[in-house]
Amino acid sequence: MKKRIFGKNLSRSRTARDALVRSQVRSLVISGKITTTQAKAKVLKSYFEKMMTLAKKETIAARRRVFSKLANDNATTKRIFEIAKASPKSYGFTKLIALPPRKGDMAKIVRVEIIDWFEETKEPKKIKKEVKETKAKEVKVNPEKKNVKKASKK
Repeated sequence: MKKRIFGKNLSRSRTARDALVRSQVRSLVISGKITTTQAKAKVLKSYFEKMMTLAKKETIAARRRVFSKLANDNATTKRIFEIAKASPKSYGFTKLIALPPRKGDMAKIVRVEIIDWFEETKEPKKIKKEVKETKAKEVKVNPEKKNVKKASKK
């Protein structure tokens, strides 16, 4: 008799499951959307929503808890706090979009997206217009070496 079973097992041990969810959170935070199976997406969504709710508080304790849940990944933690700060919502940060099933095993595939996703704006590189100089200006003839022939090696 199994009682009080919480969460999805995903056919993995606890440590493997935690590592899987952490890596999916990192991928989601970096790219804004990922494609995965429906079971993994449901686990990822609840995990990510809890972290974003924590990040909305913007306290040192919240930052440390998110940092520890992500296994001390500083870049992802900073990005989560940036997204939380920019988002006007207090819940519902992600959405699941159904895709056609995977051909090999007909597994249900979904795309997980962050709703208020923003790209980091990078300034476009300025294209320098190079003025082409005529060959006459580039080629300088040395009058001393003009008639000198190379000595052949024998």
